[in-house]
Amino acid sequence: MVCHPQPDQEFPMSRLAPLAAALTLGLALPAQAETGFDPSKMSAEEREAFRQEIRDYLLENPQVIFEAVAVFENQQAQDKADQDVSLVQANAEAIFDDGYSWVGGNPEGDVTMVEFMDYRCGYCRKAFDEVNELLETDGNIRFVVKEFPILGEASVLSSRFAVATRQVAGDEAYHAVHDALMTFTGQPDEAALTRIAESLGLDPAPILAAMDSDAVIGELEETRALAQRLQINGTPTFVIGETMLRGYAPLDAMRGLVEEARAE
Repeated sequence: MVCHPQPDQEFPMSRLAPLAAALTLGLALPAQAETGFDPSKMSAEEREAFRQEIRDYLLENPQVIFEAVAVFENQQAQDKADQDVSLVQANAEAIFDDGYSWVGGNPEGDVTMVEFMDYRCGYCRKAFDEVNELLETDGNIRFVVKEFPILGEASVLSSRFAVATRQVAGDEAYHAVHDALMTFTGQPDEAALTRIAESLGLDPAPILAAMDSDAVIGELEETRALAQRLQINGTPTFVIGETMLRGYAPLDAMRGLVEEARAE
């Protein structure tokens, strides 16, 4: 489990050799289909000459390898996107309307954006202000927060405190605690959580008492099980419409995904 940035799209050079081999086979197959040419029946000398011809061609036209890489990457990305759409469709009720996750933004908005987040995740914190700006400037996005603590015991304690706050004191109190935890830099021990609650005008005692309750733990376990079904292994992860965004993305990219969801 990781806190991750926007997925890196750079293609590793170590994967060029297998692709070059596949490209070589691709160049040979049309000739085999048209002429009956069968490389497996070549002598050692003929095979070596054939390989040299292919090598010379690729050296003279190296752009062919990178064109093949681009096609390969685009196909992989499309396959992954299609898989994610299927996962979202199969788990739609649990994602968008589980009956317990906090709903903010415009609850009647025409697009729903869901965030799986961890309070200790640096990229979740980086996205925090941009998500708020998106919600404020758009005004028509229903925003659902999924508590998904994956970065250790401090993450778990923070999420238990947040969920306990919602269960004990309601949605407005949860919103305030959520925002406070997103900017909190200390350790979430009992003293620190007590100070956070008191600074927001909340009684900390019933919230702290509820943190270890079956209701709080069960809610977090349900979200974790959903994340496993969606093959989510890092935060932040967003679901916007039927699109899954696995990692941090700048504000303009999120705006684009919202508009795509509206157009569907």
